This record gives sequence, C-alpha cells and structure tokens, in this order.
Amino acid sequence: MMMEKLLWLVPAFPLIGFLILALAGKHLSRFWIATLGAGSICLSALVVLVMGVAFLQSPPANGHYEQTLWTWMEVGSFNPKITLYLDELSLVFVFVITFIGALIHLYSIAFMAGDKDYARFFACMNLFVFSMLLLVLADNLLLLYLGWEGVGLCSYLLIGFWYENPDNGYAARKAFIITRIGDTAMAIGLFVLFYQFGTLVIPDIIRAAPSLWSPGVPIATLTALLLLAGGLGKSAQLPLQTWLPDAMAGPSPVSALIHAATMVTAGVYLIARMNVLFQLSPVAQTIVAIIGAATLLLAGFSALAQHDIKRVLAYSTISQIGYMFLALGVGAWTAAIFHFMIHAFFKALLFLAAGAIIEVLHHEHNMYKMGGLRKKLPIVFWTFLIGAAALAALPLITAGFYSKDQILWYTWASVQGNPTLWFIAFFGAFLTAAYTTRMLILSFYGEAKTEPSHQPGKLMTIPLVILAFFSLFAGFIELPHNFGHVTLFSSLLHHVLPETILRTGLSSEALFQGLAAAATLVGIFLAYLVYGKKQAVLVKLERSNFMRMLHSYWFSGWGFDRLYHVMLVRPIVYFANINKNDVFDRLYQGITITTVRLYQILSFSQSGSLRWYVMGLVVGAIIILGIEIML
Repeated sequence: MMMEKLLWLVPAFPLIGFLILALAGKHLSRFWIATLGAGSICLSALVVLVMGVAFLQSPPANGHYEQTLWTWMEVGSFNPKITLYLDELSLVFVFVITFIGALIHLYSIAFMAGDKDYARFFACMNLFVFSMLLLVLADNLLLLYLGWEGVGLCSYLLIGFWYENPDNGYAARKAFIITRIGDTAMAIGLFVLFYQFGTLVIPDIIRAAPSLWSPGVPIATLTALLLLAGGLGKSAQLPLQTWLPDAMAGPSPVSALIHAATMVTAGVYLIARMNVLFQLSPVAQTIVAIIGAATLLLAGFSALAQHDIKRVLAYSTISQIGYMFLALGVGAWTAAIFHFMIHAFFKALLFLAAGAIIEVLHHEHNMYKMGGLRKKLPIVFWTFLIGAAALAALPLITAGFYSKDQILWYTWASVQGNPTLWFIAFFGAFLTAAYTTRMLILSFYGEAKTEPSHQPGKLMTIPLVILAFFSLFAGFIELPHNFGHVTLFSSLLHHVLPETILRTGLSSEALFQGLAAAATLVGIFLAYLVYGKKQAVLVKLERSNFMRMLHSYWFSGWGFDRLYHVMLVRPIVYFANINKNDVFDRLYQGITITTVRLYQILSFSQSGSLRWYVMGLVVGAIIILGIEIML
C-alpha cells in the first residue's frame, strides 16, 4: 500500500534535522536553524496526519501498516530487522508525539531565540522526537529498546542543556542514572523473552504467550515485573520518581516535551503494548495498580508544597501518570491511553504557559514572587486557566474530566478494581484540584510582585491557544453512556487493547460521576478560601510546628532523596573509597607509570637536532645490516 511506503518518513524527518543541525549547525543562521529544527517535526506531523486519515478511512486488512527497511544484524537464528509497525495504539502515540512536538518546536523558536546554543538545542530536540518515534513504531523489542535508550540520552542532554550551572549537570546525571536502574531490569526482561520465545518481535510474542504460558506462572510474573521496572524508571513512578522534579532544570520547552509527549509516557506505552504479559500475571498487574495509586497520592501531596511553578507541574505529571498506571493495573487499557492523550494536551499547555510567565518575569520561577498577572498577560492567563481546569478535571466542560472520570469509574467497576484503589484515586482528584487552584491563584491573582518585561510573541501564544482548544474539546470523543455514549476513541483501540471487564450488580455510574465532580469542586473551593479569600487561615497553618514539619516533608518529595542518599549513595561511596587503592587499581597505576616513564625516556631522542636524527638512522642501518650478515 502507498501509505505503508511513507511510514519511514515519520522518524526520518526528525533524524535528518538532527544530523544537519549537529554537523553544520554552527555554520547556519538562526533562521535556517529554526526552519530545520521546527520544520522537520512539522513535516513529520503532516505525514502522520495524512497516514492517520488514510488509516481511519480505509483500515488495512491486517490491521496495521508495516515497513521493513533492512535487516539490522544476523547472529545465528537472531536476525532483528529495522521494521516500522503502525497500528491503532502506535497511531495515537505518533500523533501526540509529532503534533504536540511540532507546537513545542514552534514555541521554542521564540523562547530560545536569545540562547547562544540555538543549534545544539534544536538538534537535541529533534533527536529526542526521533528516539520516541522509533520507540513507538518499533515492531520488535530490540528496536524499541534502542529508541528507549535514545530517549534517556536526550533527556540527559536537554535537562543539563544549561550546563554552566553545576546544579543542572547534577539533575541531568540524576535522571540518567536513576532511569538506568529500570533500563537494566528491562534489558534482563528482554533476555528472558528471547530465551522463552526465540524472538523479540512484539506481535509474535503477543500471539505465542497465551499458548506457551498459563496464567499466573512464575516466569510470566518475572518477565512482567522486569518490564514494569523499566516503565517505572522512564515514567517516574515509585520508587524511581525522584529524578523528575529535578529535571525542571532544563528549558521550559524541554519540560513540556518530556512531560507531555515523550519520555515519561514511554512506560505507559510499554505496558499497554505488552498487555498480554500482564494479563498472564495477575500479581504483576495488581502491582501496577498499587504503584500507580500510591504514586498519584504521594505526588499530589508534594505538589501542594512546592514554590516553583515548574516543580508543581512536575509532581502533577508524576501524579497523572500514576492515574494511567492505575488504569492499566485494573484492566482499563483504553482509559489509560485516553488519559495519556488528554494529559498530553493540557500538560504541554501548562508547561509552555509557565515558560512564557518565567520568560517575561526575568526567569522567576517562584510563584510567591509572581501574582497579578491576570490582566497583564491575558492570553497566557486564559490559556493557563483552561489547562488548569483540564488538569483539575473541572466537570462537564473540560477534556480532563472525561478522561479522569473514566479511570475513577473503572477503578471501582472493573473486576480488578476495588474500593481502596477507588478511594485513593478519588482523594487524588481532590488534591489535584487543590494544588492546581493554589498554583493559579498564586501566579495570576493578588498583588503583583514582579512586573512583566514584555508580552510573549505570537510564536509563543499561538501554540498555547491551539493546545487550549484541545484541552477543552478533545474529551468529547469519548463520553460515558449517560452523556451520549460516544466511544470513538475506545472503538479505535479495541482491536489492539483488551476490553475492560466490569463486575455485575454495580451502582449507577452517575453517582460516581457526581462524587468525582464533588471532589474537584471541593478542592477548588478550599484552595480558593485558603489562598484567596481567607489567608489568615494559611498564616495560622504556617505557625503550626506540625504543619511546618509536614510541609517540609512534602516539599522534599517525602524524603526519598535523603533516604536513597543514606541507604545507597553513602555506602557505595564509602566502599568505593576503601577499595580505590586495591591490587587492581595498583596494577593499572603501574601500567600508567611505566608508560609515562618510557615516554620520558624516548622523549630524549626528540631533541630537534638534525645531526642526531641522521646519526640515529645510520646506527640503526648498521645494526640491521650486522644482524643480516650474522644470520
């Protein structure tokens, strides 16, 4: 088919943009750097749009597009190919990556205009998008892993983009090292899969797994948990979540790309793609749900205590991905992917709007030094308000309500859900509304503490308006039965993801929709009272020793960094210092010292005197002739 032949263009455009900018970026003007950097992603998005329309209008007979470019390697019976695979699931991810990625790149043209490393920024951003596209289009797990590691590399390069500040370099290293923990477990999981199935081709594994493994067998649980560990690292879920708040050291467009369209959604994609393995291991799937529930709750509390607007959004991302993991764990597969897509729209909007605020306020991140921006930055305010409403799941009028409400309902109603998980998700919805309202009030209302230096340009505001539109209306493609029963999204994915099985004898869904709406409205109202109308209450809370201690605990992310430093970092450094002069180190030091001494001796022959060089040649020739004569 014609569309299959275009598939390679989707990752090719970002890759070409990266190669040109990396090799020749220093010799290009800023206009051409911006044109190549943003244009390559826009072209990729255009190809995806054309292919997507064709895919939906005339679905392929086998349910997917597939294009094999070449054989990667041949080692015995192991011959992985560079094959791109597009089905309904990867189509959703590719659309989000390219469409939102294009908007972020257009925004970056203006946001990064004054940066001295303009070409390096766009080169890394293009490579980031290419790696994520490779990850979601791969038909085999080895190619997926290549994209997986490429995303990790790019996160290191972009989080530490402003490397002159040592803290930024530390944040980049932290993200790289922590995600390596999960990546190592995932690599072991791939070895197990190849040992069991003799292949890493994803469709082949999905078809063969139910016949080779019976439900609940230990090998299925082991494999699923190893893949889950990889997902926990990339998606910043407990206990590997500590890198993400520090990742805010990168430029705001980087934060938007990491949180909305690329890195942190990789774990969600991996579990959804390999859903058969998790269905064969009820234990592993339950663990996914528990981790998601615990993460969304802990991150919600931490978001309430932050001062930096980007760190609030970072903890919000951890929490919202927790909702996605919860949905995957209770078997609400399409609900998780639906929330992924809606979250991508409003989270990209919030990060880009926050970046606009930071940029016009002389790079101020502290919300307590903002305020009064509602009338001074009207476009930013209204778009931020829409994104905040979607994040808080404001009932009926925002896309976030429909995606989150679906998760809450399935957490109660599915055969794998239970009241405890539902209550955690319900309380998380209250927390989300509270910290979102707090962020909005501190940033836009009250007395102005810092005056904006200028108004954001159109290249920064147009992406905000487009994302605001989708944050409001994208949710209407999937509505519950009592709201019109629109199932365009779940119907699209029902070929590749299992249907959610509901328990019998359930209460009315409308009751739970009302409870979800009430949680959101109560959270908004209480935050409005505390941070808007009755700030005396906030003063009293701040004077309480218990609340100060609790605030400090939440502010530090529940002390996980300190815990890991005490339990892991210190012991490793301690034993490394003891071991640094062992026999192996002395052996290598001896080799080094010997090499240096030989170099110093031989350096005497490099005197710069032509007579000595001629004499050396003569003596050498005499010695060689003498040896020949003797032989």
